[in-house]
Amino acid sequence: MVPTTSLLESASMPTPLPIAVLVSGSGSNLQALIDAERRGDLGATIVGVLADRPDAYGLRRAATAGIPTEVIDWGSHDDRAEFTTAVCDAVQRMGADVMVLAGFMRILAPEAIERFPNAIINVHPALLPAFPGAHAVEQAIAEGVKVSGVTVHFVDEAVDHGPIIAQEAVSVLPDDNETSLHQRLQAVEHRLLPAVVAAFAAGFISVEGRTVTVASDALAGLGSRT
Repeated sequence: MVPTTSLLESASMPTPLPIAVLVSGSGSNLQALIDAERRGDLGATIVGVLADRPDAYGLRRAATAGIPTEVIDWGSHDDRAEFTTAVCDAVQRMGADVMVLAGFMRILAPEAIERFPNAIINVHPALLPAFPGAHAVEQAIAEGVKVSGVTVHFVDEAVDHGPIIAQEAVSVLPDDNETSLHQRLQAVEHRLLPAVVAAFAAGFISVEGRTVTVASDALAGLGSRT
């Protein structure tokens, strides 16, 4: 017989939020999410990993962790709308309620926002609205800015434009190049993205229009450390 206290404890434990992580490349942010889940810090379960290319190393990270994977090959679809439908269908088959874009380099059509309203989270290596798009780190170096950073935001119909959830600044050092700055930005991404996912899973983040509300102290301790 299971002790009554165990039943009560089980009943009071929140159900982890089922998320799908979308990747295009090495999957280092995926690994940060996997590590956070293993530590019990994520409040979410990664129910699947989806890639837009079969050679994405993130798929290997997922397989190593025993997470189901699926490839929705960008080149196998006629247009962005068809690709987006396939992605959304795959995420729903995985049983996920939320998409987390962790280095996913494809722009999704509006259908994704319609099917997953305020439930698509992206991480970007710049302090948006500065330097949206795929070359943010290169542009920061080229422009000679003194401060860059990391943004985690909800996805909307525009590129790197959705409501901002959290940002953390990173100083650009005089001898920085694209590689060195990117490495320091990634270190921040690996902390900030899991923290935001955990806060969202716990119900500490809400969005109304373009206004995001984060519960007090939900992201405490995430001040700039670089």
